[in-house]
Amino acid sequence: MEVKKNKLPGVLLLEPNVFRDGRGAFLETWHDERYTAFGIAGPFVQDNVSRSVKGVLRGLHFQHPNDQGKLVQVLEGEVFDVAVDVRKGSPTFGQWTGATLSADNAFQLWIPEGFAHGFCVTSEEAIFAYKCTEYYHRTSEHAVRWNDPEIGIDWPIEEPELSEKDRAAAFLKDVDAGELPAFES
Repeated sequence: MEVKKNKLPGVLLLEPNVFRDGRGAFLETWHDERYTAFGIAGPFVQDNVSRSVKGVLRGLHFQHPNDQGKLVQVLEGEVFDVAVDVRKGSPTFGQWTGATLSADNAFQLWIPEGFAHGFCVTSEEAIFAYKCTEYYHRTSEHAVRWNDPEIGIDWPIEEPELSEKDRAAAFLKDVDAGELPAFES
């Protein structure tokens, strides 16, 4: 497995070894010792799967308190996946990184606690799976506007299909400071 760091400390792109032959393919999606050595330590307490059609954008979501780390991957189709640093006081606050995740490339993205997460579907349909380090808490859930100009995400779609919650999300500068996780060096 190859692990790539990027401009946002803690966010990792994982490229698992995929063993392919005439019957199909095999890969490990979690191995506690190996992933812990890369800095991804559970425990994971909840697994989620979503199915979405082309043009759907989900995000940018985060929880605080009850912050969640997420290990995300695509089981079918393709998405453009994004992490945004929303930790107040962080030197990379408001910065983003993104990666194309697909069933073909089998990449995973590790999004640590303190980051907002979102993705848009670029294939006809996508099945998206993720492991979470904290349970979903509706009262801790927050969202940042997908097209916040100060973040400046270069999404591969112009007019996504959004939920009402995502359409009404605040710009990062307007999120109450008490709703944001704090940066811990």
